[in-house]
Amino acid sequence: MQSRAMTTRLIWMLAIGSLLWLGGTDRLYGQPATPPDVSVPTVSRTTDSPAEDELIPTKSLLGMLRDGGILMVPIGLCSFVLLVFVFERSIALRRGRVIPRPFVRRFLEQLRAGQLTREDAVRLCEENLSPVAQVFGAAVRKWGRPSVEIEQAVIDAGERVTNELRRYLRLFNAISTISPLLGLLGTVFGMISAFNSIVHSQAMGRAELLAGGIAMALLTTAAGLCVAIPALIAYLYFVSRVDRLIMAIDAYGQQVVDLISVEAQTSRPVSGRSKAA
Repeated sequence: MQSRAMTTRLIWMLAIGSLLWLGGTDRLYGQPATPPDVSVPTVSRTTDSPAEDELIPTKSLLGMLRDGGILMVPIGLCSFVLLVFVFERSIALRRGRVIPRPFVRRFLEQLRAGQLTREDAVRLCEENLSPVAQVFGAAVRKWGRPSVEIEQAVIDAGERVTNELRRYLRLFNAISTISPLLGLLGTVFGMISAFNSIVHSQAMGRAELLAGGIAMALLTTAAGLCVAIPALIAYLYFVSRVDRLIMAIDAYGQQVVDLISVEAQTSRPVSGRSKAA
């Protein structure tokens, strides 16, 4: 009885072990487990296992660029240019560089107190060299003129400053437009390659022969969108920042006009130094 019970227990253990092994094989190969057959050698699973393991490969960035085809080169170049000019515009459009607050506050306070002459104001603006100083310099060169004439000088200087602040922003817009088109062109090339494989190699039903063209199509489209979306976001962000800076410069320029125009000079008492000037 004990030997029979031990034999039964051993049979159950072998059965459970076999089920577990078949389940592990099913998970490993992604196919339903089949009992071993004489017509299907066991070596075939070992031979096919590397190919099946590579169905979902982990590729490096360089491998993805290589699989994407020749059009990944201009897309990568667009991404490099975008990165460089985003960094450059982030530094160039800092508020402390465009509108240095200490200079603006001290300049306006000295104008209100009558502590600056025309020559002193021009010299301060030329020494500062910030965009707001360029607008102030254009205004103080018209010191004592009617407000309309000074405002026109401020507008002209503001247009020049605006063009300087908006430099390279069209480049962001161009990258956001060109990159998806390059990705679409790569998609077309990839689909052409896939259809050529079907026609010339009888690849219908053989996914490995179609994978190259489909991979090129998908990779170039994804790469183009990955470059275009940040480029569009950067373009909108920097345009908004430039608009805010221009509005602030215009407001400060109007304060300078109200302080140095002939109407302001006649409506308020001036110090002896300003009267001599």
